[in-house]
Amino acid sequence: MSETLTPTAETEKSGHTRRMTLNMGPQHPSTHGVLRVVLELEGETVLKCTPDIGFLHTGIEKQFESLNWQQGITLTDRVDYLANLSNNLAYSLAVEKLLQVEIPPKAQWLRVLLCELTRINSHLVWLGTHCLDMGAMTVFFLCFREREDILRLFEMFAGQRLMTSYIRVGGLALDPPRGWEKRVRSFMETLPSRVDEYETLLNTNPIWVKRTKGVGLLPVEEMLEMGMTGPCIRAAGLPMDARKMMPYSSYEKFDFNVPTSTDNDVYARYAIRIAEIRESIKIINQAMAGMPEGPVQTSAPKVVLPEREKMKTQMESLIYHFKIVTEGISVPAGEVFQVVESPRGELGYYIVSDGTSKPLRVHMRTPSFGNLQALPNLIEDRMIADSIAIMGSLDFVLGDCDR
Repeated sequence: MSETLTPTAETEKSGHTRRMTLNMGPQHPSTHGVLRVVLELEGETVLKCTPDIGFLHTGIEKQFESLNWQQGITLTDRVDYLANLSNNLAYSLAVEKLLQVEIPPKAQWLRVLLCELTRINSHLVWLGTHCLDMGAMTVFFLCFREREDILRLFEMFAGQRLMTSYIRVGGLALDPPRGWEKRVRSFMETLPSRVDEYETLLNTNPIWVKRTKGVGLLPVEEMLEMGMTGPCIRAAGLPMDARKMMPYSSYEKFDFNVPTSTDNDVYARYAIRIAEIRESIKIINQAMAGMPEGPVQTSAPKVVLPEREKMKTQMESLIYHFKIVTEGISVPAGEVFQVVESPRGELGYYIVSDGTSKPLRVHMRTPSFGNLQALPNLIEDRMIADSIAIMGSLDFVLGDCDR
């Protein structure tokens, strides 16, 4: 942190009060990413808050234009590194709309299962780091204990813990590995009791309650004007969830609730995410119980690589294999917008194709960008100590903002 003192008109008259401009970040343990927040203080009260983004700008949207359609999957992993599979899915669904290909039921159900594991993983990271910001170290260690189990599942599926690139255009990268059902079921059996443990530590903790209840209120109308979505808007009473409103990848076949609250404060955002973990457990258990049989990739030609046995024995398959690997697939000209519900809120991919093997334009409507816009309205006229709790409750990822 660095700070500068700026005299005000009141200072010049009385010589007693003065305002302080405080630079929180861009490297600060409570900013959840590379973010600079300029705070103007009078005493411990925040008079003005100005978020300054762009320190993590990657140019991902521009990079898409130089990669073929399948290679772009690796970029989607890095937009929101805590919800990489959600980004894989949004991008893949958009391209599949342009291709007009049908995805096998098993691939759709596995996509749902993996995205819900991603939701749990993201909420665990949020809860652990949010508690750590406010001095509750125990919950941090417990959340990362369960997160490690999820990362091991991802590694089992994809051979990679974080940037899996497992959801691909046309289905999934690979068939699920042997023994995956047992590992997922085992984790789902233990997780509910672990969530109970978090709530036991926090729900009646007087320090946690004092620092979160009644803090970070904002009228729903303002939240909508700024484009806030996800747990933040649901904690204000609106049941907005793309999985229910605009079902995709067979979500309409699953029975789950959209948790809401009307308290609209930091505590409500915590409670909503805890409830969402429980709903994700329900969805995963349903996916496990009703998993269809069949392939995990589309049968449409010229979209996914041919089976290796066919590639070795059929000249046509060998040619397709060579062309897809060297040139990529060709996507019909057109434009499409696809929305999914990421752990942070409404995630949309706008994609334009000119009929070649590379995108003409890829743009993301990310939830972190919309949620971060509300930061000044939430923090101004509150104590600086509350700013840490409020910022954490928004659960933004700066890679999700700076593209």
